[in-house]
Amino acid sequence: MIGLPSSTEAFLTEPRVATLTTLRPDGSPHLVAVRLTWDGAAALIRVLTVASSRKARNVAVRPGGRAALCQAEGFRWITLEGAATVSSDPRRVVEAARRYSRRYGSPPPDPPGRVVLEIAVDRTMKLNT
Repeated sequence: MIGLPSSTEAFLTEPRVATLTTLRPDGSPHLVAVRLTWDGAAALIRVLTVASSRKARNVAVRPGGRAALCQAEGFRWITLEGAATVSSDPRRVVEAARRYSRRYGSPPPDPPGRVVLEIAVDRTMKLNT
């Protein structure tokens, strides 16, 4: 647990889009907009995607490699960083979809090959959250 203030926890439950940064095999950054869920008790970010996406392939090549996610609104922002993994385990994907539905008010897309990226957050930076 990383112990974020309640105002920051609340910011991470608002239905916002964030940017996710993973590293390509050549070490260059890949930055993409995503929807996410935050599990404060487990200090875990979940992002649903498909296994063939660049972000999922980047993580699959380096299981446990670093990833960062930044959610911002004006001068309020938070960056969450940690070890990333990708999973096709149905229980993990269903849990990510359940949390997504709660945060965004509608179920996520359910394309073939859906997986969940999980980031075990161990570092944060923030302003005005």
